[in-house]
Amino acid sequence: MLAFGVVLVAVGVLLAVVEAHLSTGGLLGGVAAVALIGGATLSLAGAGAGLPLTLVLVALIAVASTGGLTVLRRTLRSVRRQRPRVGVEAMVGHQGVLRVDGVADRVFIDGALWRAQRDPLGEPSAWHDGDHVVVERVNGLTLYVRRAEEWELES
Repeated sequence: MLAFGVVLVAVGVLLAVVEAHLSTGGLLGGVAAVALIGGATLSLAGAGAGLPLTLVLVALIAVASTGGLTVLRRTLRSVRRQRPRVGVEAMVGHQGVLRVDGVADRVFIDGALWRAQRDPLGEPSAWHDGDHVVVERVNGLTLYVRRAEEWELES
């Protein structure tokens, strides 16, 4: 029983390290906590420790594991609320300048020309070269844009 408890503790530590590097949302961390608690209980019982010592140590491991998982959960929740900083998803909300050349509409944003398509629910007025637009959504390499409002241009 002592050997199995030591193996469970080792597996628990290994799973906690893997959770720290892979961030599975606390799934591996929870399994690690259970393995640590079970391994500590079996190890102490196999070593002949008394029941009060076993209960105190298991309670300390449980409190530490629960605290660690709570901190991990709060960190993940705050990261999920942030807007993307890179990639195509980060283009939404950016402002650009419209380039109309007769063949296709393009938008100049952050030093690059992108294909532009007018938002079908937007205003039906004509587009002009040099109009300021805001990206509403992205589909592949096409930006769906709308004309920028006055208050958006001032910021």
